[in-house]
Amino acid sequence: MPGAPVMHSKDLVHWEMSSYVFDTLNDNSKYDLIDGSVYGRGQWASSIRYHKGKYYVLFSPNDEPFKSYFYVTDNPEKGNWKLITRTRHFHDASLLFDDDDRVYVFTSNKVFELSPDFKTIIGNQDGTEVFQKDASETGLLEGNQIIKKDGKYYMMMISWPRGGKRRQEVYRADKVTGPYEKKVILEDNFLGFSYAGQGALIDDKNGNWYSLIFQDRNGVGRVPILLPVKWENDWPVLGDNGKVPVTGEVPLSPFKPKNHLVESDEFSDKKMKIQWQWNHNPVNTAWSLSDRKGFLRLKTNRVVANLYLAPNTLTQRMEGPKSSGIVALDVKEMKDGDVTGFSAFNGDSGILSVVMENGKKFIIFSTNEVSLDNKTKAVTGVKKEEKKRIPLNSDKVYFKIDADFNLGKDLADFYYSTDQKNWTEMAKDYKMIFDYRRFFMGSKFAIFNYATKNLGGFVDVDFFRYTNSSTIK
Repeated sequence: MPGAPVMHSKDLVHWEMSSYVFDTLNDNSKYDLIDGSVYGRGQWASSIRYHKGKYYVLFSPNDEPFKSYFYVTDNPEKGNWKLITRTRHFHDASLLFDDDDRVYVFTSNKVFELSPDFKTIIGNQDGTEVFQKDASETGLLEGNQIIKKDGKYYMMMISWPRGGKRRQEVYRADKVTGPYEKKVILEDNFLGFSYAGQGALIDDKNGNWYSLIFQDRNGVGRVPILLPVKWENDWPVLGDNGKVPVTGEVPLSPFKPKNHLVESDEFSDKKMKIQWQWNHNPVNTAWSLSDRKGFLRLKTNRVVANLYLAPNTLTQRMEGPKSSGIVALDVKEMKDGDVTGFSAFNGDSGILSVVMENGKKFIIFSTNEVSLDNKTKAVTGVKKEEKKRIPLNSDKVYFKIDADFNLGKDLADFYYSTDQKNWTEMAKDYKMIFDYRRFFMGSKFAIFNYATKNLGGFVDVDFFRYTNSSTIK
């Protein structure tokens, strides 16, 4: 939280953060980390569309109550997204405004027509099935993205036959309700990672076409891939005849973003940088940028047993191929039982922490593996292993995480310092993971402070400083 990040580009290569569609979700207490969690749930595959001067977003939280959200804004760069309505759940849905202004939602092999205010389904309440899976479709078929070009409808989606390879397909029809015909247009384990797929078709002002798809790349999560597209016999041809090219050119003027997707922060502004996201809904009374100028204060606010239950954990995504983060902490006001620090955060986490025990502080590197209930996502257990412990005799400490997401790596190294000059290694080659069964996200930098015994303590975060592959040699 905030969630559903909206990014802006003018060349499809360089991107900046513009806004978030929502600040919080409040369907149930699990979004507050109470009586469960929403790890791996919350906002899923979104559809963003421009229509008659307004931008619309449709997304469906993969959590009870299963509903879909429709939001609108006049200007995504300023945010101000307004909730239009909530409807029945549409999984991995794609929104289409047709030439006659009729509104459709596509999900897998079904199409629904909606009223102009999005609030009711017109006609068949269960949707109209527009094609049936053929004999080769024995597994997953999802990630629908619909466009209309030259009077024809094109549905892009992935197919994942049981025992087969994930592949990108397109279904084509002359009418919105079909009949649709299918073509496999991409099957490629680009650069040795998993098979790429699930994305959209996009045209530019000059009539050139592209596809933005993703590829699972293990510990770093899902990475967007930009492909050129050409059209042959009214079918899109992705990349080099269904393979991802290693290099390419975009014939658009290079876009200079005003910010980056991951950024350093000195915490000197009056509000948080847009790149930060809280892990679940924040407790806003327990953090401050004004209590101590130039610092982020994180106050303990709930007694919990582990990091996965800790409110107000602050995160940014890690980037590949390599990235590094340093956080500076003032731990003078910690109370007995408090735990603060810096993590490579995921379902399996590598954690550098300062722990206050019996009036003494220790730097600890530990690993945590969380178990979650399949239905409620409640934390059912955390396997904790303390790997290294060192006494801390300073009120100021610096933690550093270096991450390497190259093929076959997914490794993180952890260090601490009390002077920013001399660094002590606490762990090397910690293996980061991507686990769709728990988090469904790539690894994140996480700054945290929580209480295990009593409230009243706080830490001050001086800065977070970030570098990535463009500066790491």
